[in-house]
Amino acid sequence: MEPLSGINPAVPPSGPGCAECTQSGEWWFHLRRCAECGHIGCCDSSPNQHATAHEQQTGHPVIRSYEPGEDWFWSYADSSVFEGPRLAPPEAHPLDQPVPGPAGRVPADWQDHLH
Repeated sequence: MEPLSGINPAVPPSGPGCAECTQSGEWWFHLRRCAECGHIGCCDSSPNQHATAHEQQTGHPVIRSYEPGEDWFWSYADSSVFEGPRLAPPEAHPLDQPVPGPAGRVPADWQDHLH
């Protein structure tokens, strides 16, 4: 089988949460994993939309959900969901991490901040 463009199954995720939100003390709704480099970013419903910003900055064309129980991939190139290979573990954020997260940083009115 030929490798899919934009997917490197051997690269582990960058961490348990959005890299930029973690650094800046922000929060996220759902998490997405760059299938090429492992960068963890927040979804487009999150206030900061770091996963899409990562794609725009790097050109990495594919993300995978980083939510427990979800294994779908998304292609930015053709706006489609598809099935892909298993990626290096872990395949999702820790089960004890709340959604939205992380614990202690989510405002009480978090729903008012979603896109």
